[in-house]
Amino acid sequence: MTYELLPPTDPRVLSSIAPFDIETFKKQEKIELKEFVDNMFETMKKYGGIGLSANQVGKPYRMFVMGAHPEIHKGKKWTCINPTIVEASKQTTRLKEGCLTFPFLFLDIERPSAVKVKYLDEELKEQEEDMIGIVSRCYQHELDHMQGIVFTEKVSKFKLDYAIKKRNKEIKKVQELWKRQSAKS
Repeated sequence: MTYELLPPTDPRVLSSIAPFDIETFKKQEKIELKEFVDNMFETMKKYGGIGLSANQVGKPYRMFVMGAHPEIHKGKKWTCINPTIVEASKQTTRLKEGCLTFPFLFLDIERPSAVKVKYLDEELKEQEEDMIGIVSRCYQHELDHMQGIVFTEKVSKFKLDYAIKKRNKEIKKVQELWKRQSAKS
């Protein structure tokens, strides 16, 4: 089963999420946590992402899934419940990021290059891990969702407006291409 993504204006996407509590989860959901996590991974895959937070699909749980991509740590999957950053490197890296909540929008975001993190896995066992590269970036991006922060807030209005114009121009090109191809059929 997959979930539907919420639009970026939905208050559930823009709200800070309270800590995950398994008893509350069991009362609200009619499925086991493992099945919920599997559904989250299926939803992430359906939309072509490498990370997905529960609030992006309207679920009020302080958790996200990430990974499951063959080119990222050989397809390793992470389920991060009640995630925190213990320590962040002083060194930062600026890279393009996307977000499933904002399809086809890519922004240059500066973040710490590495982080030491703590979270509960899908078996509710505490994990502590050092993350670098794309895994670190994805973890930080999804953790922002837990705080009600979306990546569009991390750039200036000028940069955001420029990126939106660029995205809209690319979408229009693709739509025109589809129209031409459909007319030939």
